[in-house]
Formats: sequence, C-alpha cells, structure tokens
Amino acid sequence: MTRALPLLLMLLAPLPGWSQEATGASTGSEAVVAPEADGLEMPIEEVAPEDPVAAWEADPTAILPAEGIDLDAFEYVARPLVIFADSPRQPQVQEQVRLLEADLASLGLRDVVIILDTDPEARTDVRRELRPRGFGIVLVDKDGRVTFRRPEPLSVREISRAIDRTPIRQEELRNSTD
Repeated sequence: MTRALPLLLMLLAPLPGWSQEATGASTGSEAVVAPEADGLEMPIEEVAPEDPVAAWEADPTAILPAEGIDLDAFEYVARPLVIFADSPRQPQVQEQVRLLEADLASLGLRDVVIILDTDPEARTDVRRELRPRGFGIVLVDKDGRVTFRRPEPLSVREISRAIDRTPIRQEELRNSTD
C-alpha cells in the first residue's frame, strides 16, 4: 500500500478502528495505525511541511496537503498535479487517488508532485491561485503555466501523455539522451 491511500483514509477520519500516534514532535508528522492491516504504520504528512520542495524530494510518492504550499516554490523543479474537491469523501477523489497509485513511478519520472486540496473553507493559496469549482485536477508545468484542467479523474497514462507533449518535457527528453 502506498502513502496516498492512508492520507485519503485519514482525511475521511474519524473512522472506527483507526488511531493516530505521534511519530515525532519535531517533524510534525503523524503515523496512521490500521489494526486491521497487520499493525502497519505509515507516516504521512498531516500539515504542509515547512519546505514542501524538500518534502517532495525526500519522498516523490507522497501526497502533500495544499495548506501552506506556494506553487511558485516548485517552479522549474516539479510539476504540481493538484486534486481539488469540496470534500475528501467525494467519489472522484477516491477514484483519482486509486488511479494515481496504479503507476506512481511514471509520475516520478516526470517530476510530478501531487497536492490534495479538499477543503474549500480553508481558502489555501493554491485554491486562490487556481480557482477550482468542485472536483477537478489541475496540472501546472515547471514554468508555472497550467497545462490542463479536468473535471473528472484521469489515469496516469493520460496525465503522462499530456506532460510528454509540453515543450519543457520535450526539452528534458532531448537533454537526457545527449
């Protein structure tokens, strides 16, 4: 199980049978303990890290919460893929996370950082900048331009194709073969 599903499950909390235990006061992260899942502990970020770029570089498969994230921090470093919803319980959110988990390696090869924003009341900087309506996914390229907006979940294959067509990705591919 990857880190995306525990984050989604935590957003759906409180659920019976799940408990949270602090893993370290200095990191600000928590571990979700699922007794039904053989006692596995998976640390996930509950709050946006002080340095989201460093957090993404440390674990490119992590899903970062949108709170406290400035998209400009990822400029020319990574491609933010932002999942917006009005509630973490929306079926589209669950479907999108499931689709992303199917092939996180492909997204990692394309320097994609996944950001989840499911609380319209929080009015995060990401939400103010990209102005979503209901469920949607937004891909921002490394130069800060919005590559696409979609109102429905997309597979990693569809996301990868859109990234591979961008001029920045084309340049990356040319430079990697030289």
